[in-house]
Amino acid sequence: MLREFFLDLHIHIGRTADNRPVKITAGKDLTFFEIIREAAERKGIEIIGIIDAVSPPVLDEIEAFVRDGIMTELPGGGYDYQGKTTLLLGAEVETSGPQGGAAHFGVWMPDIRTMREFSDWLGERVTNRVLSSQRARCTSFELQAKCTELGGMFIINHAFTPHKSVLGNCVPRVSDMVDLKHLTAMELGLSADSNLADLFSELANTTFVSNSDAHSLAKIGREYNKVRVAEPTFAEVKKALLRIDGRAVIANYGLEPQLGKYHRTFCTQCDTVLDANSLPSDQCPECGSKKVVRGVLDRILSIADLEQPVHPPHRPPYFYQIPLEFIPKVGKRTIDKLLDYFGTEMNVLHLATEEQISDVVGGKIALDIVRARRGELPIAVGGGGIYGKILT
Repeated sequence: MLREFFLDLHIHIGRTADNRPVKITAGKDLTFFEIIREAAERKGIEIIGIIDAVSPPVLDEIEAFVRDGIMTELPGGGYDYQGKTTLLLGAEVETSGPQGGAAHFGVWMPDIRTMREFSDWLGERVTNRVLSSQRARCTSFELQAKCTELGGMFIINHAFTPHKSVLGNCVPRVSDMVDLKHLTAMELGLSADSNLADLFSELANTTFVSNSDAHSLAKIGREYNKVRVAEPTFAEVKKALLRIDGRAVIANYGLEPQLGKYHRTFCTQCDTVLDANSLPSDQCPECGSKKVVRGVLDRILSIADLEQPVHPPHRPPYFYQIPLEFIPKVGKRTIDKLLDYFGTEMNVLHLATEEQISDVVGGKIALDIVRARRGELPIAVGGGGIYGKILT
């Protein structure tokens, strides 16, 4: 019997319980236990991935929760929290591109023992393995080979962003940095979707995932997936990403790419969206500044080998999902009201009717939430590290 679960595989840890930094750019409230509780009790996401579990103090913390009975190790890999949410253990690792640039990869292991083995291997190749996303002194192929040797999952992270990504700032083809035969999945990132990624013919057999890359509690579930598996375990998720025995990713939920903070080429000096194809140089035609960040859309159109997206039969639908916090006039107090009534954000976004939402927070907000579901809210495009905005 196969069931459906929500999955977000990319959540960072800001600090350990004793206040040691792990992901420098992440919020201090992003501690391991707060992440588990937020995902289980407020977000309603049944499978989550901690991308900084390779850090030894984080592993120690997780092991202590298992030892104290707060979490239980699952036979198929992963750790159960109160029958509500499964934790999967991941590592974000950076490697250099073959001709410059750098890219991030997600390496996933089934249990603490295997992740400790990988952590020891990585520790010989990074300056400080306590901190997240460290540059490893190895090639992406060597990193992938070690992951495969340990029976892990190997995922390309935020594949198109202008900083730290395979296609965004390293190479024009994934196969220049990764062995496609041993690639588990590719993460689209906040500024791209399946339509853009399927402009690359070499990715036809690759499963796409949409994850939050959360750097704060509120951003958990900003993007997520629905998977069809027998149970919420590492082994079953791996089967889903590899599309084995009927297991699969059956839906991607993500931001409308225009809301992503790197969707269009952008001058950070004068805050102007630019047409990259008409730029005479790397200078902004508006102010002359060279503080120009190339956008995901423009980068993809310059390196893709297809003029129109070709979706393979296995490609699931991509639903444009606008999180509650992106909707105007939906602040913390309003979100708390909705969660108090409906239980989790997933219930609000997927199950609650307009009438039910209206009874809790009023007709205008209810209408905007429903319009967001249908993709009817106008958007001001994002770029240069600044998110797009909903216009009402």
